[in-house]
Amino acid sequence: MQSATCFRIALACTLALVVCAPILHAQNDKPDPNAVPVIDGGIGNCSADFTVVDDSGSPVYDAKISVHIAYGTWSLRKMDLEVGTSAAGKARFTGLPKRTKQGLFFQASQDDRQGSAFDDLAKTCKAQFTIQLEKKEQ
Repeated sequence: MQSATCFRIALACTLALVVCAPILHAQNDKPDPNAVPVIDGGIGNCSADFTVVDDSGSPVYDAKISVHIAYGTWSLRKMDLEVGTSAAGKARFTGLPKRTKQGLFFQASQDDRQGSAFDDLAKTCKAQFTIQLEKKEQ
């Protein structure tokens, strides 16, 4: 009798976990708009931290920052990375190579505004940039 009761309790707990786990998981999947988004290139130990602002100096949420990386022998290996900014206008690239043939040109954009930054990784392996977005010229 006691084993049947234990079995029913164990079964009820298992069913509760199976039913509730997806609900709890879905509630925790909401991104934190204040967390700094990070994308890792996985090809070195250099990094670039960004703050994206508008023409009044206010942070820009969900601006896209992209970079094309050509690296390795004769720059034959290529990689494109993109990350969006947090509510504070912040984003980070990690795992960047120490050397590239021509440095890295970062482009930021949102709607009809854009801005850019250049990094020579051989000189500034841990770079920090502020990019001001301006209206695209037509």
